[in-house]
Amino acid sequence: MLAVASNLRAVRQVGSVLATIRKAACMAGPIQKTIEEKLTDKLKPSHLEVLNESYMHNVPRGSETHFKVVVVSDIFDGMAIIKRHRMVMDTVKHEMETGVHALSIQAKTPAQWESSGGKVSSSPPCLGGSKR
Repeated sequence: MLAVASNLRAVRQVGSVLATIRKAACMAGPIQKTIEEKLTDKLKPSHLEVLNESYMHNVPRGSETHFKVVVVSDIFDGMAIIKRHRMVMDTVKHEMETGVHALSIQAKTPAQWESSGGKVSSSPPCLGGSKR
C-alpha cells in the first residue's frame, strides 16, 4: 500500500511539473515573441517552435535568457548546417547581444523534418550556475 501511495505522489508531481511547463509555454514573453516574428519573416518556416528553456537554468523566474529554436524551412534546402545556424543567429543577433544567453538551434528542411517524424532531441540539464 505504501508503494502505491508513493507512486501516486510521484505521478502527481510529474503532472504538476508538466502543467507548469505548459503554462509557461503558453505565456510567451516579449523576447520570445520577437524571436518568433523575426524568424517567421526571414525564413518563412513551415514549422517553427521557439521554446523558452530558461526555467531549466539558474536564472530568476520569468527570465528569457535560454531558448531552443526548431525551424523547418525550404530555404535550408542544399544549405550546410553551419550556414543554417548562422542564418538563424544573424536573424536574432540583436536579441543575442541584449540578454539572450543561449540559443539551441535545430534547423531542418521539410524532408528532414518528415523523415525525423517531427521529433527533436531533448535539451540537456543545466550544468552551470553559481548554485552548483
